Amino acid sequence: MPGQDLAPADTGLIHAYLLDRQGGGRHLDWEEVAHWDPTQGALWLHFDYTSEPVRHWLGKEADVDPLVAEALLTEETRPRTLPVGDGLLIALRGVNLNPQSQPEDMVSVRLWVEEHRIISTRKRRLLSVGDLLGSLEAGRGPQGTAELLVALTDLLVWRMSDTVDRFESDIDELEDRVLETGGGSLRSELAQLRKQTITLRRYLAPQREALSRLLVEKVAWFDEASRIRLREVSDRLQRHIEDIDAVRERAAVTQEELLSRNSEQLNSRMYVLSVVAAIFLPLGFLTGLLGINVGGIPGADNPDAFFWFTGLLLVAVALQVLVFRWRKWL
Repeated sequence: MPGQDLAPADTGLIHAYLLDRQGGGRHLDWEEVAHWDPTQGALWLHFDYTSEPVRHWLGKEADVDPLVAEALLTEETRPRTLPVGDGLLIALRGVNLNPQSQPEDMVSVRLWVEEHRIISTRKRRLLSVGDLLGSLEAGRGPQGTAELLVALTDLLVWRMSDTVDRFESDIDELEDRVLETGGGSLRSELAQLRKQTITLRRYLAPQREALSRLLVEKVAWFDEASRIRLREVSDRLQRHIEDIDAVRERAAVTQEELLSRNSEQLNSRMYVLSVVAAIFLPLGFLTGLLGINVGGIPGADNPDAFFWFTGLLLVAVALQVLVFRWRKWL
């Protein structure tokens, strides 16, 4: 093991937990991990892969395939399941529920699962891992590596429920606000919601494929009971994806409705302005014609000409209104 004289924080080890196959277990230090034997029980090692000692240990001392070591240390990864020998290399993602973070900025966890050992790595804290460790410390956790893998997957999907429910609540509120007010300020909120759902689905779809691949892989230590429970988790993930798709489609329809309402309001205002312009256009022509500074203007010497001309303009306005109503323009 790397640096047995170092504290766990210096070595990148987040925790080392020995399962007692009865739902509980105990924490191990570096020296106990170094002398671990599969007969003692299943071992779960959880690392921060950005630590240099972890990179050294995985590459030189972990007794794993170089492909596995590289996958556990890679910076960017998509959800997947890959069988390597008698083990499974798995990459999964969970919603980011850390403070000051966005849920769609998902946190990845990489796992190498063998019959008696699980090695998991991450960069950012994942609450589902803490939940699983808490259940083990309370004596209500998984009894082996297969159960631990399924339990972690279950918690990752379960933690998504609140985020999906929040998306549905947000779109319900936005739909009501569009119907009530139709304000243009809602466009940015709708666009933000669509962006979040699109980003979240982009990672959940491959995760569904990873779970489907895990269900069909034939490894001796992954028993039928674990497959049945994993199938239920996969079905729940599929429902989350369908709910996200529904939210995304509702957001698109709501955005179209908002644009339609804004367009109708703009057309209504332009129509009023057009009617006003149509009414005053002939009036402006007549007043402009009689206002030119040349000789021969009719009524220039008649003291009552202004009142006759004003009456003529009122008659012209009345005639235009009647014509507009007859043509159903008003």
